[in-house]
Amino acid sequence: MKASTFVYPWDVNGDPEAAARIAGLGVQQATLASAYHSTRALTPRHPRHRIVTAEHAAVLYPADSRWEGRALRPYAAGDWAPGDAFGEAAEALTGAGLEVHTWVVLAHNSRLGAEHPDTSVVNAYGDRYPWAPCIAQPATRAYLVDLAVEAALRPGAAGTELESLGWYGLQHLHAHDKTGGVPLGDAGMYLMALCFCGTCREGYGDQGLDADALAAAVRAALEPLWQGAPDDGGWAGVEELLGAGTAAATRAWRDETARTLQETAVRAVRAAAPEGFQILLHADPVTYHVGANPGVDPEHILSVADGVVVPCAGGPDLLTPFARAREDAVVAANFPVVSAMGGSPGTLTADVARAKESGASEVRLYHAGLASDGDLEAIRSALAGL
Repeated sequence: MKASTFVYPWDVNGDPEAAARIAGLGVQQATLASAYHSTRALTPRHPRHRIVTAEHAAVLYPADSRWEGRALRPYAAGDWAPGDAFGEAAEALTGAGLEVHTWVVLAHNSRLGAEHPDTSVVNAYGDRYPWAPCIAQPATRAYLVDLAVEAALRPGAAGTELESLGWYGLQHLHAHDKTGGVPLGDAGMYLMALCFCGTCREGYGDQGLDADALAAAVRAALEPLWQGAPDDGGWAGVEELLGAGTAAATRAWRDETARTLQETAVRAVRAAAPEGFQILLHADPVTYHVGANPGVDPEHILSVADGVVVPCAGGPDLLTPFARAREDAVVAANFPVVSAMGGSPGTLTADVARAKESGASEVRLYHAGLASDGDLEAIRSALAGL
């Protein structure tokens, strides 16, 4: 099975041993960030630093002239990724014998929401989610599509993996996050993800819903959860809280909005890409799920893209719907392999075997730059047996 590890440019640039170390893990590919959100990252082996603070979402290469005169445009990175940081890292990784694919984070950008608050998701209480651009708004959709094309098609890249190409919601590890006091399951998270910006309010109207009445219904449905009632989760829980007809209407608007954005972005990348350029989406097979791995319909998305990258931290169950939808699609099982962040590199051999039984054709490892030496040795041992 082909294996790839996620990497940041700052893991490689300035460390003359990094590219060979990554190739020595036994991976054939490096999935290298070209557009990424804000983060604070450990670099445990870098000769110049131990902590990198990416202060805001940014492109990790020089943006081109397509953005001139546009209000919504990508931000340049600061000293954490100066110049063409992606290009420099890609050249080193390619030189070590690795195929490089771009890793592009799209609808997740706190600085965009801070500077252009009208672009953000607005929940039923009127709270804005600055980290979550509303993907229904025309200007935001145009920005995301053009960013997908520019960030995906970096020189030297043989493919791309598009993350967050869909709805984002409450889930967001913000600085000093304090949102876990009341446990919300699938149902509560869905209700808290419903957007009530002007564009979405019109969209609900097209589905026969009154937006003000819907917002009031969402708040009423959430009230028992704030008081400690159990969240049964799943779509049945949403229907019970909101009513089946109303729930279905909200989902119809959101599913169509996400589906058309995904189609447009993938087709735009495909049109600009060289022949054979691979396009994968980070995805979840439950369409109403939101976040870095947004929900998609497996048959639809695999009619558009070459494949998907699927989170497998909780097991391989999410792989099967994609594997059944299209036999020749890339279905990449994504495993966290940093022990201190909840990963399990010691069980990687068994985890990959179960993923393969569930239809995985490739493996993704998160994340070579963040892992300890012990984690890297466990990865190296597991991949040697594949």
